[in-house]
Amino acid sequence: MKGKNVPKTAVLRFILAGLHNKSIEKRGAGEDEDLNDEEVIQALQKEVKKRKEAIELFEKSGRGDLVEKELHELKFFEKYLPAELSREEVLKVVDKVIMSGANDFGTVMKEVMKELKGQADGRVVSEAVKERISGK
Repeated sequence: MKGKNVPKTAVLRFILAGLHNKSIEKRGAGEDEDLNDEEVIQALQKEVKKRKEAIELFEKSGRGDLVEKELHELKFFEKYLPAELSREEVLKVVDKVIMSGANDFGTVMKEVMKELKGQADGRVVSEAVKERISGK
């Protein structure tokens, strides 16, 4: 704020507001309102997903100015998240789950997502599972 970095300040305020809302939501459900690391990561990943979807929509509608704004915010959010796994690493986990006996899409997706716990984008995991199951 002191550096007059308005875009960065806005994103930080947005992050804090989102986490505060998540805390209030937990309190309303009768749970402890403190967020653990996993819940914070999930909240940030949700915002990243929103940004990616917005970027796609803005690109389709030819709004380069809004695409640039969303990309800037997306990069900022990604600084606070752990690095996502590569496609090859996701494929290794998918192969491991399939080797353990799971063979239908839903079961494999559920097990892979449980094992990865937010370390990979759901679209990448879905594509990897489809590729491996159809290749069998």
